[in-house]
Amino acid sequence: MKRAAALTLMALAAAPSAHATCKGAIYLTFDTGSQSQAELIADTLKRHQIKATFFLANEKTVHSDYSLDPAWAAYWKARVAEGHAVGTHTWDHAVFVRDGADGKVVVKPGFGPQAGKQVSWTPQQYCEQLKRVDQRFAELTGKPLDPLWRAPAGRTSPRLLDIGKACGYAHAGWAPAGFSGDELPSATYPNTVLLQKMLRDLRGGDIVLIHMGIWSRKDAWAPANLEPLIKGLEQKGMCFATLREHPDYKK
Repeated sequence: MKRAAALTLMALAAAPSAHATCKGAIYLTFDTGSQSQAELIADTLKRHQIKATFFLANEKTVHSDYSLDPAWAAYWKARVAEGHAVGTHTWDHAVFVRDGADGKVVVKPGFGPQAGKQVSWTPQQYCEQLKRVDQRFAELTGKPLDPLWRAPAGRTSPRLLDIGKACGYAHAGWAPAGFSGDELPSATYPNTVLLQKMLRDLRGGDIVLIHMGIWSRKDAWAPANLEPLIKGLEQKGMCFATLREHPDYKK
């Protein structure tokens, strides 16, 4: 027994650590969408022992429910248990349009009672959209969100960023090379082209944007590209982390 233990310790000492071989960190992030790829994404990350960051809005899913309905509690609880980070993406997936009068912002919600309309929100109303996701997530999982948010479509202004910061959330965009293109038409942006571009251009420190399913794309991105992207980056010596470990967000 002692000899076996000694050999195990020697093997561990000789093995290179993940940090010693890591040439740079890649931050995979996933925004809610149709949720058609939710299980595939979770299974792929688990298989590769990768921690990622999820941004949640209450979006309609392929199961004819919404991504923050109680039916999704088990899914989000599992992601918490696995150690992923989770931020808010506004409750109604409200896309910023422009700064409005009197300190307000004009947005266009994708869901909810004002879906498809341009509406003017006060900073407090926008903050409530961010916090509503936080509150529901705590109800579903027993855990609060990380203090992170992402504006739908990535559209912001200095005013909007200040609103998010005052509300307690740091905004997280993505690197140009990290745009997966999974919301573009697959006829003109086929998966193979998008994958090759990401593997060519991604560098250590880049944040990657992927959706958990896009209604309009004919050939879904994740089933074809997520596994090859991870394997290709691993072969380049890249490692993966959540935005909790990102220099701009770790506190």
